[in-house]
Amino acid sequence: MSTYVATKDSIERKWLLIDAEGKTLGRLATEVARLLRGKHKPTFTPFLDTGDYVIVVNASKMVLTGNKLDQKVYRYHTRFPTGLKEVKYSVMMDKNPEKALELAVKGMLPKNSLGRQMFRKLHVYAGPEHEQTAQQPETYTF
Repeated sequence: MSTYVATKDSIERKWLLIDAEGKTLGRLATEVARLLRGKHKPTFTPFLDTGDYVIVVNASKMVLTGNKLDQKVYRYHTRFPTGLKEVKYSVMMDKNPEKALELAVKGMLPKNSLGRQMFRKLHVYAGPEHEQTAQQPETYTF
């Protein structure tokens, strides 16, 4: 018996629509990363991008449990001396809620060119409207 290995021709991709209203940021991010990676398919191959396209709407209505909204901080460095910047998640959720989910999902994908290819299949919108209506996405619930 041989092991099944997917090829680029045999990969079938779907467009999935997820409503983030009332969902917890971390649990939503893990499910989105799993869908982007393709781990929900029986044809999953670790070294190929077998995942689906994911559209997330209502990102501004995600929730963080506990005191994370006030205490959780996103840190980045500008690569200049004394360039460490901090942004609280309460500020990030007010100004750019899409970025909070994108950063969480990006941290769960592989850190190589394959992970960057998977991340390009993610589309996040703060409101209920999205631009991918022509792809006729299927509603995905978990």
